[in-house]
Amino acid sequence: MSGTETIVVPDTVEELLGAGAERGERPWIVIVWDDPVNLMSYVVFVFQKLFGYSREKATRLMLQVHHEGSAVVASGTREKCEADVARLHAHGLWATLQRDD
Repeated sequence: MSGTETIVVPDTVEELLGAGAERGERPWIVIVWDDPVNLMSYVVFVFQKLFGYSREKATRLMLQVHHEGSAVVASGTREKCEADVARLHAHGLWATLQRDD
C-alpha cells in the first residue's frame, strides 16, 4: 500500500453504535413514586401533559401510584427515560429510572 488506509462506513445505526445498540438490550423504565404532597388531580394532569395519556390512562396510573406506592409510566432508551425523569421532577413529582427486568 502507498500510505493509504481503507475506511469502512457502517450501513446501519446498530453497526455505528456497536454492541450497546443490540436489539436484545433491556429498555429502561420510568417509575413515579407516591408522595404526600401532590394532589391526585395534579398527578393526572402531569401524566396527560408530559406523556399525552388519555384521562383514563393517566387516572389509572395515578391510582396505581396512590395504592401501590409506584407505577411505571414510560419506557425507552436511557436518554429518553432520563429526560422523562427530569421533566417529572420539574413538575414536582418523585421519579426514578431503572433497567426493565
